[in-house]
Amino acid sequence: MVDTGGQVPALNVLTQPLDSIRPLVPLVDPRNPLVFSRRGQGIAGVGEALRLEFTGPNRMVDAAAAWKRVAAAATVEDPLGLPGTGLVAFGAFSFSDDSAATSVLIVPSVVIGRRDGTSWITRISTGSTEATPPKTPLSTPIGAEYRISLRPGALTPAGYLDAVNSAVGRIRAGDVSKVVLARDLIGHLPIGADLRLVVAELALGYPDCYTFAVDGLIGSSPETLVRADNGTVSARVLAGSTARGADALADQEAAVALATSTKDQDEHEYALQSLLTSLRPHSRNVTTSELPFTLKLPNLWHLASDVEGTLTDGSTSLDLIAALHPTAAVAGTPTRTALDLISELEPFDRGRYAGPVGWVGADGDGEWAVALRCAEVSVDGDITAYAGAGIVAESDAEMELAETKMKFRPVVEAFS
Repeated sequence: MVDTGGQVPALNVLTQPLDSIRPLVPLVDPRNPLVFSRRGQGIAGVGEALRLEFTGPNRMVDAAAAWKRVAAAATVEDPLGLPGTGLVAFGAFSFSDDSAATSVLIVPSVVIGRRDGTSWITRISTGSTEATPPKTPLSTPIGAEYRISLRPGALTPAGYLDAVNSAVGRIRAGDVSKVVLARDLIGHLPIGADLRLVVAELALGYPDCYTFAVDGLIGSSPETLVRADNGTVSARVLAGSTARGADALADQEAAVALATSTKDQDEHEYALQSLLTSLRPHSRNVTTSELPFTLKLPNLWHLASDVEGTLTDGSTSLDLIAALHPTAAVAGTPTRTALDLISELEPFDRGRYAGPVGWVGADGDGEWAVALRCAEVSVDGDITAYAGAGIVAESDAEMELAETKMKFRPVVEAFS
């Protein structure tokens, strides 16, 4: 069902505890998986009780308004009251205001969740409360393995080098301070391919990241755009990265070099200040560490900063993603100029890459990641993966290209 800004159906929502829960991924649809999880905890959805679609520059504001109408019309029985129980919608939003990609909120017919040792099932239906509730999903065997080699898409490696050099020239001329440039890889799924293979591979290989699958957008992101929970707000900013070392000593040296890199510190500071500036109107007592810390992932070191605060204006998580997106970590500084330069230098529509992906509950609380280390899979099986790097005045084009190769690694390996 698509939202038109008018009446919304009255949803009946019932959450019940489960004594035990099987792994989430085998429960979801092989071609349309719905998952948002981290460290073995999270939610998975089956079916669609309601689908809301949005486009244009007001897509997130429109989504926030529509979701309030949906929540107000719903009848919810939720004895657990945990993040992810009760009425929830999975969401994925386009990066650009003028993207051709549709932004969505999807309310599944069934949600299976696990958090802090508690498991649950939520059944969501439309119509009368006497209607037959959706059946409990059964675990089904994951399909046969397949190997896909992703190849350069609209922006080749040589084209990316040219784009980076052009961006550096514009930065040194004073047009912009930082811009994030991405490139793409493409491929195609074999007939009958089970996308749960990709989701499971990402969850296993990158447990500290948010593994997500929403409406064909599949990935494993290390970056929290925003989390709203009972009046508190938090985020994690990532900007500045380097490859892991080949051994323990080289790995430690790589981390130290990143932590002391002026270029990476500058790139990180742009991203952090961008988020703080956008968040402060909604939150008091916003705090962050004085210096970023090094975050270790299986393939990369990142510079990271955690941000926390208290919400003061009643904003929902959807209101907050509308205020925060896009941060300098995925666009640049100043934002408008950086977005214009991205449109000039990237010969493709980013779709929902680098946009918000996550979930929202009936009370507006929710958890949203930045859609990084990801690929879009179309209904026809076309795959487009994306990876980008932050470009500043000191950037070297060959090194930025190498950084995108490292960032492609999770998705490339998951499909191959």
